[in-house]
Amino acid sequence: MAGRSVLAIGAHPDDIELGCGGALLAHTSAGDTVTMLVMTGGENGPGVTHRRGEQSAAAATLGARLRWGGFRDCTLAPDAPTVGVIEGVLEEIRADLVYVHAPDDSHQDHRAVAAATLSAARRHPRVLHYQSPSTLTFNPTVFVDVTAHLTGKLAALRAHASQVEQSAMVEPDAVVASARHWGAQARIGFAEAFSPTRMVLDLAPLPPSALRTRRTDSRNRSERTPKVPTPRSAARRPATTR
Repeated sequence: MAGRSVLAIGAHPDDIELGCGGALLAHTSAGDTVTMLVMTGGENGPGVTHRRGEQSAAAATLGARLRWGGFRDCTLAPDAPTVGVIEGVLEEIRADLVYVHAPDDSHQDHRAVAAATLSAARRHPRVLHYQSPSTLTFNPTVFVDVTAHLTGKLAALRAHASQVEQSAMVEPDAVVASARHWGAQARIGFAEAFSPTRMVLDLAPLPPSALRTRRTDSRNRSERTPKVPTPRSAARRPATTR
């Protein structure tokens, strides 16, 4: 149901955009309130003097509110202070849905944030894990159609200019290829993939006014759908004869 509160948590600037930027754009388009909690300033990576400003610009591109965890890069632990910060934001915004790193990851900060979030959100009914370039094991069963939001995701990633210039992990072609891969798995155009700890579906009927609004929004979005690479499966194939 539109109007839910969504919290996306990442260890470093650009983690959230890479993992679920398209889904967050879909949420804002649907009328949800999106909050991004970035736990560190990415102090040990390239472009350290620019990363906070880049993250602010990316959050604005996604239509999201931005919070900082206040921890230092590469020092995160799934301990009481980390859990406490996440719990505080969860309670403050009354989050209905949480996005966070996948637990099996080669980066210690990603693992720590995933573990701390599972503790902080132990009573929350919807917790989804996203993939990072350093994720090890990832077997998603939940997919979000981001076909209409892929251009917006790429724009949010471009805000992290210091990372785009220095790392192949945020290369636009790689991002599009990943979205196409998960889209093929989900039998849609382009998708982001998630592994759920819990995902409770809200099947309460919408009031007629909300249904009318959604139909109007759907028509408006279809009129301004950005141009993205056409999936091969969707391309028209020439007729063949035997």
